Amino acid sequence: MDVETFEAERSRLFGIAYRMLGSAADAEDIVQDAWIRCRAVDTADIERPPAYLTTITTRLAIDRLRSAQSRRETYVGPWLPEPIVTADDPADMAALGDSVTFGFLSVLDRLSPVDRAVFLLREVFDMPYPEVAAVVDRSETACRQIASRARSRVRAERPSVSIDADRRSELLGAFLGAVASGDIDQLEQLLTDDIVLVSDGGPNARAARRPVVTPPRVARLMSNLYRRAGASVDLELIEANGQPALYVSAGNEPVLLLTIDPDSTGERVQRVWVVVSPEKLAGVAERLGERR
Repeated sequence: MDVETFEAERSRLFGIAYRMLGSAADAEDIVQDAWIRCRAVDTADIERPPAYLTTITTRLAIDRLRSAQSRRETYVGPWLPEPIVTADDPADMAALGDSVTFGFLSVLDRLSPVDRAVFLLREVFDMPYPEVAAVVDRSETACRQIASRARSRVRAERPSVSIDADRRSELLGAFLGAVASGDIDQLEQLLTDDIVLVSDGGPNARAARRPVVTPPRVARLMSNLYRRAGASVDLELIEANGQPALYVSAGNEPVLLLTIDPDSTGERVQRVWVVVSPEKLAGVAERLGERR
């Protein structure tokens, strides 16, 4: 397979692998492995190179995910996806919007590897069922059943919320302003009754080991985080995983990335996602460093 054919598909292949694995680093590895496997194949022998590349990439991702799931059993605290900066290249990841958000990827993480692949290929990448069946080596009937089951689960755990980007940014700004003000009552008013804050520090950073619930607890935690950070940190509003996000750094070192999910009205915060893991923030730090 020639380089031009592969490069034309690289962005889409990365999108599949990232959504499967929730890790930009692993997704890059998968795409590179796919290229190594495909470069010795004559394109003339492949009827549809994009479909061939999709099959190789998806199967590699399924194998990697099965290995990752065994490691997740001993992961310290909640697991969140590795954040990616999306505003720089809307044709790459952000074009598919909600399918790269923390909330969506967290729901996908609870699906089995094959179920996740079927759901993504069908519902996100709009592949016909016969092609999906060929990729995952299942019957078309089985894939329809898998997709239906996964779709129902995703909808139940992740109801569709249509809030435009400007309103999301306004709500994030109001939330951060309330945190900075130290006014706990004001902050609580911005939180839904079923608010959940999930933080991922991995094995090397301090974070809540369980999701934090109820407005008073979330408000106190955010206020404490802000006070501990002090004036020595740099704050930057960016777009990560298709959503407005706050990136906090100290010098050249990442501290955390925070993003929120609004409720159905767009007036209050229903979920707070905080990534503290230095390993997961390394890619964001590198990408932002390249922009400066």
